Amino acid sequence: MARVYVSVGSNIERSRNIRFAIKRLHNAYAPLLTSSIYESDPVGFEGNRFFNLVIGFDTHDQLETVLQTLRSIENQSGRARDEARFSPRTLDLDLLLYDDLVIQEQDLNLPRKEILVHAFVLGPLAEIAGDRKHPIGQRTFAHLWSAFDKENQPIWTVPFDPM
Repeated sequence: MARVYVSVGSNIERSRNIRFAIKRLHNAYAPLLTSSIYESDPVGFEGNRFFNLVIGFDTHDQLETVLQTLRSIENQSGRARDEARFSPRTLDLDLLLYDDLVIQEQDLNLPRKEILVHAFVLGPLAEIAGDRKHPIGQRTFAHLWSAFDKENQPIWTVPFDPM
């Protein structure tokens, strides 16, 4: 069984799309381990603020199946694939970790590089998997988060009822 962590984000109808993602992931992979919901400014473009969280779960599904499930959930939310890379999103589901698998390919990077770059990814991941080690650097996510420059990328928790 693999332990998987997924970053979830939305800045279009944020509450509805985050609830949609949690429900669909719950249907596919319950039980889920969920971080708090964080709000942050968009990175790389002007637009509405994002809601972000990280969800962890265990699965017998192969990596490709998990990726297909995430893409299907994005599509069901109305995610447009012809958008610019840095643009508003109905729903963004990014596979961060699949066990300790390390893959560096053109279309797939595990662990996902954004873990070390964006507060809205590392903060929620450290919240629910702080003792887990980054598969490449072998430092815990809690340690990485404590050393992260949070002033340049502020994130804050928001009250949120996932139901």
